[in-house]
Amino acid sequence: MEYRVHSPSPELQPFVKCFWTLEDVDTETVQKQRIVPDGCMEMIFHYGDPYRQYFENGDSLVQPRCFIFGQITSVLEIAPIGITGIIAARFHPDGLDPFLHVPVESLVNKATTLDIIFGDEGTKLAVDVLAAGDSDARIALIETFLLSQLSSPITIDLISRSCVDAIMQTNGSLEISELADRLEIQRRKMERRFRSAIGLSPKQLSRAVRLQAAIRLLAGRKFSSLTDLALESGYFDQAHFIKDFREFTGRSPKSFFSGHLELAGLFAAVG
Repeated sequence: MEYRVHSPSPELQPFVKCFWTLEDVDTETVQKQRIVPDGCMEMIFHYGDPYRQYFENGDSLVQPRCFIFGQITSVLEIAPIGITGIIAARFHPDGLDPFLHVPVESLVNKATTLDIIFGDEGTKLAVDVLAAGDSDARIALIETFLLSQLSSPITIDLISRSCVDAIMQTNGSLEISELADRLEIQRRKMERRFRSAIGLSPKQLSRAVRLQAAIRLLAGRKFSSLTDLALESGYFDQAHFIKDFREFTGRSPKSFFSGHLELAGLFAAVG
């Protein structure tokens, strides 16, 4: 499995966290991967074979080839059905909304094809990206498209961006009331603007950010005990950490990296 991260152009850096590619020609060892919430939405293109997505009730479906996956609020389980070839744009938590023609909340926990969001322009982008010969060409096409969708370079909701920045800087440990006080805005108004721009509440994003901080420490084995890991990741105590971890991942911290969880580890590494 070959995973690479690419930096966006300066014009898109306020919106796009990174581009990433994933390739794997091993079709014999099919393993389910668990993707956990990280507060970021993605525009994904399968130029290889698409992936199958699994649901708690036992159902599954094959994902589209080109789509946007909105915010996820619980673990997402997927597996390849053939040769993997993926390129994706990962947006900052508030970075996708300026490009959309639909409410960001309508994308939560699902894959929405580009034609539904962008019409004929989305269809053309999908065709062009899938036909491109390499990652550089695909990224150039995606960047050109995104820049064409910006009606103005000043499209970021500054209140939401300040809120996101504060959550990120504190690993999600800041109380929501304290966050509102810092921004000198009524909590209810802040939460309404935040959800409209990001698709999550400030509390939901804070929990996702704390979880990702913990996963990075787990992946790098940079902790001496679960208590230390919990405190360093912004949790009140070990019990709170384990409860949140199980709720989001469906596993205990001890067992999380014992299985085949390459994608969760890779994605956390660039958080």
